[in-house]
Amino acid sequence: MKPAIRLALIGAPVVIVLSLVFGGSGDELPSDTGQPTSGEEKQAESAADVRADEDAEIAKMPAGLADPAVKEIASELVSSADGSTLDWRSRYGDIEDTGDGSGYTAGIVGFCSGTSDMLDLVQHYTQQHPDNPLAPFLPALRKVNGTASHEGLDPGFTDAWRLAAQDKAFQAAQEETRDRLYFEPAVRQAKLDGLGPLGQYIYYDAMVLHGPDNDATGFYGIRNAALAEADTVAEGGDESNYLDIFLDAGRKAILAKPTERDTTRIDTMQRVFLDAGDFQLATPLEWQVYGKTFRIPAA
Repeated sequence: MKPAIRLALIGAPVVIVLSLVFGGSGDELPSDTGQPTSGEEKQAESAADVRADEDAEIAKMPAGLADPAVKEIASELVSSADGSTLDWRSRYGDIEDTGDGSGYTAGIVGFCSGTSDMLDLVQHYTQQHPDNPLAPFLPALRKVNGTASHEGLDPGFTDAWRLAAQDKAFQAAQEETRDRLYFEPAVRQAKLDGLGPLGQYIYYDAMVLHGPDNDATGFYGIRNAALAEADTVAEGGDESNYLDIFLDAGRKAILAKPTERDTTRIDTMQRVFLDAGDFQLATPLEWQVYGKTFRIPAA
């Protein structure tokens, strides 16, 4: 019907057209005041209501990865894949360009100068501690964001990062940014999908590795690919089947990348736990990454 209406308006007086389109007399044109419309306000209120309902639902669930002891296990698992060590706290000062197109990769979950999370972290740290060693590099970080460039960062940025990493406040800032950008969104979504600690960890690891993007190689794109083939537990699906399909989608996303295409964190790590049916991520745990064996003893 819209094409027909549009044709009927051709040649009509402007005042009539405005009246029909905007629902007024034609004497007043719509103005962009910069203020949210009633429709936008209602959408925001509706989204807030949905989130409040979800928060209430999550509050009734077991802590899962939010339990400090289980979160520590998840942190060690992620660190074994990203840094070949269970001692994730030893990685605050790590910084290098791995050649994956993301610029410098640094810190406890590989914050990258090319993917905005490093910029977010340094801005957050600088707001609280303006005189830190990384503050002078903020203009350069803004400029290189979205690229692999080191322009304005070399020389000096890597030394400044390692110096800042000795500061307890910067260590706390790394943990806060990790939780806000990756851990909390991943665990929240996993709980809403009905997943236990193993699924929550798998979501978290995927969020760290791929970022919270909607494209085919981002976390939400991977989840969408899995949802196209299987129901979540919350939808009545089988947890093992759903996670198996999610890992397949994650593996495909890794292989689609131009570099850093190693899938060992899935093949010899996450699938080991899934095949063992350890949905609670109960210790002891044993796995391999890049041929190196790791163990977390029983609590």
